Amino acid sequence: MFRAMPAKSLALSVAATLVALPAFAQSNLEKLSGFKQTGVTEFTFVEQGGDNAAAIRETLKRIKMPPGFKIDLYAVVPDARHMAVGPQGIVTFVGTRKTDVWSVTDRNKDRVADEVKRFAPSIDLAIPNGPCFSKDGFLYIAEQNRVLVYPAAEFFYESPDVAAFNVVAKGDLIPVEEESYNHTARVCVIGPDDKLYITLGQPFNVFAPEKMDLYNQTGIGGIIRMNRDGTDREVYTYGVRNSVGLDFNPANGELWFTDNQVDGMGDDIPPGELNRQTAKGQHFGFPWYGGGDTRTNEYLGSEPPADLVFPAVDMIAHAADLGMHFYTGRMFPAQYRGGIFSAQHGSWNRTTPVGARVMFTAVNADGSVGESMPFAEGWIDENGEYLGRPVDVKQLRDGSLLVSDDLVGALYRISYSSE
Repeated sequence: MFRAMPAKSLALSVAATLVALPAFAQSNLEKLSGFKQTGVTEFTFVEQGGDNAAAIRETLKRIKMPPGFKIDLYAVVPDARHMAVGPQGIVTFVGTRKTDVWSVTDRNKDRVADEVKRFAPSIDLAIPNGPCFSKDGFLYIAEQNRVLVYPAAEFFYESPDVAAFNVVAKGDLIPVEEESYNHTARVCVIGPDDKLYITLGQPFNVFAPEKMDLYNQTGIGGIIRMNRDGTDREVYTYGVRNSVGLDFNPANGELWFTDNQVDGMGDDIPPGELNRQTAKGQHFGFPWYGGGDTRTNEYLGSEPPADLVFPAVDMIAHAADLGMHFYTGRMFPAQYRGGIFSAQHGSWNRTTPVGARVMFTAVNADGSVGESMPFAEGWIDENGEYLGRPVDVKQLRDGSLLVSDDLVGALYRISYSSE
């Protein structure tokens, strides 16, 4: 699947990996911030053809969608998680829960990617799950415990060395002692106020009361916002267990987000959540509520905060609702415009698997929610085996949709034609 250019000996490659310590990475970041070369000349490219791509295309034949819609393999992208489509329409950046961010380019505009390569290979990254773009072309990447900005990323990505700067320095997004392997896939979005919004999942199934003050102060278990240079940080949203998807309604500027809810309460409770936020500082119920109006056992004896906001939509329990996107394109029929496409990653602890599909939720003209229904499904076969696990949904400039899949390692393109 992978090929390196130019070729290096295995010994040199291993040596380079071993010296990629945090101090080395920080030195490279300082060089890039000063527009200096790092000496890194090698890219990792991902093969786009062959048996793997053919097998993915075969699976896509079983995906069911409304009439007129078509799904195709757009790119092979290992561990593909959240996506950011460049405002120039040149390149799409794809985060992972590992150490890579991939740049995906359709150079000949045939709606299939020609090139997938590692972005910014001279910088060590830690769970760079969440890329997002500003309208003026600044790429932000929210890592486990850092946020970097890459100005003019659609231009600089052609070189191993890219202009890169700290927005939130390593160790300052959350307290270092709160770093965890669990619920650390951040996502970000630039709001209509031109501020940067970032989700901060808390690391537990249900956290202990002694964590409450720290989490409320830092925004863990919520959503924070700040200026695009990292100043004026504040907690915007409280009472969120682990959101891995958010977007603003372009019709009225309200923030919507998904939330993954408490495990171990049974197959059918609590529900997953699609939430609508209408003002700063609202509280969405966790840890008193495990999802929807289902109380957690751990906080049954404690009084919830006043004026809690309950979900706009209760999703099926344990489907793992992740990335979401308001559709603004013109390709799809009119009933989809202004609605939300969202990805259900699929359950890990349910007796019968659910999810692994793309949902559509209509949003009314007044901003309230309409009907929510499956839009693309078929990634769970008759034996309950996962053939794919959708993560994120983003819109291309032509109005088609990209869907990422971290199990298969791919991006899919969904298009529509009435003919």
